Amino acid sequence: MTGDSTQAAPTVRLRTDGPVDEETLAYARTKIDAVVGRPELPAVTGEVRTVRAAAHHAPRPWSATADLHVGGRQVAVLAEEATGTGLVDQLQDRSRRRTDKAAHAGDDGHRPVAPPWRGGPRSA
Repeated sequence: MTGDSTQAAPTVRLRTDGPVDEETLAYARTKIDAVVGRPELPAVTGEVRTVRAAAHHAPRPWSATADLHVGGRQVAVLAEEATGTGLVDQLQDRSRRRTDKAAHAGDDGHRPVAPPWRGGPRSA
């Protein structure tokens, strides 16, 4: 079973594979929107894929992969858990950390200085 749930505001697509219930899907949409809809982030696009294994003996039947583009940077997030809500919470924590890091990368104002033999400033 494959399903799609797309929302217009944030352009992050949520996809599912396996027997994923509507409650978990709605919870995932809420948490993902909370991460990517923050005003301090540049435009975020991408896809989050949630999978529930059909095998009952798997120790962590829930897994998720997020492939996001924050501004001009790509962010990949992976998560595995025993429950759907635990998976979504773990994915939210990891996504928030990595999108913050991507949004602020190269933002510290430090630029490398070229050495004098490459046209940089000469010391006295």
